[in-house]
Amino acid sequence: MGDEGGFQFDLCRRNAFLGQQGVVAKTAKKTGTTICGVVYKDGVVLGADTRSTNGPCVADKNCEKIHYIAPNIFCCGAGTAADTEAVTSMVSSTMELHRMATNRQSRVITALTILKGHLFKYQGHVSAALVLGGYDLTGPHLHTVYPHGSTDTLPYVTMGSGSLAAMSVFESGFKEDMTLEEAKLLVARAIRAGIFNDLGSGSNVDLCVINKDGKDYLRNYECPNERTYVSKR
Repeated sequence: MGDEGGFQFDLCRRNAFLGQQGVVAKTAKKTGTTICGVVYKDGVVLGADTRSTNGPCVADKNCEKIHYIAPNIFCCGAGTAADTEAVTSMVSSTMELHRMATNRQSRVITALTILKGHLFKYQGHVSAALVLGGYDLTGPHLHTVYPHGSTDTLPYVTMGSGSLAAMSVFESGFKEDMTLEEAKLLVARAIRAGIFNDLGSGSNVDLCVINKDGKDYLRNYECPNERTYVSKR
C-alpha cells in the first residue's frame, strides 16, 4: 500500500473476482418481529406477534415473544430467538437472586441496567432488540434496549421489522392517561399493523398487562389469521 491518499479499491476488485468464481458473499441475517409497548394510566401494556421465521420460511406460527423477567417485569424480544431467550433467562435468574438477597421487589431500572451492560459488552453480536416494561414502587416504566446496548425511555415504543407500521398506529392513536381497555386496543391495533404490513411478522397477537395488582398475560388475545382449512384426521 502506497502513501498516496484517496480510497483503496483493492477489496472491491477482489470481491468482484470472487463473485465471478462463484463465491457467494455473506449477507446480513434477516429476522422478523413486531413488538411494542405503551404506558397507560395505571401501568404498562406490552404486545407481540407470534411468527418465528427461519430465512424465507415460517418456523413457528405461535411462538411466545413476551419473556418473564420478574413477577412485575416482562420483556418482549426481537432478533435471533436463541439470543433473546438466553439473555432474558439470564437476567431473570439474576433478578431472582437479587430479590432473595435484598428481600425486596425487583425494580425495572435494575433489569434495564443489567441488560444494557450485557449487550454493550458484546458490541451488537448478541442479536437481541428488547422492549422492557414493568411496574415497581416508583410506578410504570417502559424502555427499549437495542442490540448494541443503547436504550430509550418513552411513553410508547416499538421494535422489530414491523416497528414502523406499529409506530404509525401509536403516533396517530396515543394519548395521555389512557384507560386499560384503550391501551389494550391500541397495542393490539399496532401489532395487527405489523402483522399485515410486514412479511416477517404474522399469526396472532399476544398482550401482557402489568400494573400494581400484578400481571395479566393474554396469550392469543387476537387471532386475525385463522386457518381456513383444518384436516379432519
